[in-house]
Amino acid sequence: MSNIKGGSPGVPSWDERFSADVYVYGEEANLFIQETTLFIPPKSKVAAYAEGEGRNAVFLARQGHEVTAYDYALTGLRKTEALAAKHGVRVHTAQADLIEDELPVESYDAAVMVFGHFPREVQYQVLDKIIGSVKPGGRLLMEVYEEEQINCDTGGPREVAWLYSATELLAWCKRQRIKHFFTGEAERTEGLYHSGNCYVVQVVVEKPAAK
Repeated sequence: MSNIKGGSPGVPSWDERFSADVYVYGEEANLFIQETTLFIPPKSKVAAYAEGEGRNAVFLARQGHEVTAYDYALTGLRKTEALAAKHGVRVHTAQADLIEDELPVESYDAAVMVFGHFPREVQYQVLDKIIGSVKPGGRLLMEVYEEEQINCDTGGPREVAWLYSATELLAWCKRQRIKHFFTGEAERTEGLYHSGNCYVVQVVVEKPAAK
């Protein structure tokens, strides 16, 4: 959920938000990630980007994957570790600003990102780095808010420039092998800040094997 120092417009810093005693986006994994884990082969090495408090990373670790959670907010990473301990699994954690920092190259069998939002001018630079961290033949699973979410008071950035254009995201996905692409309405109940009907883009792409 958190990805850069300042977070998205109109919200407190991510470290401040995640300092709450509760898991502000809940402890359960995003429903799309739960529904699409069959796209990740058993015992994969998985990166969870903009992972916030760790709900998706811990879910994947409980499925038997080796997971590294990336986030800028140290408070989120500490809560990730606590949630993993609660469930008797281990999640590696790494602090990263996904805009400024380099990521490992071709290191993971799969990557996930849930509601990781960035300013429009750098969105695809970040996505290029994320897919670059996946091995050839590996997959990226992602759910993000579409521009139409600006008309919904159910979560996400409050500036359209931080949301995703489904048309632009589809064009980016066509550089990979598309396994699943959906844009439209979805019901999400995720803690304090994601609640109700929202407008999303869901993506599963496979990185082409090296020729």
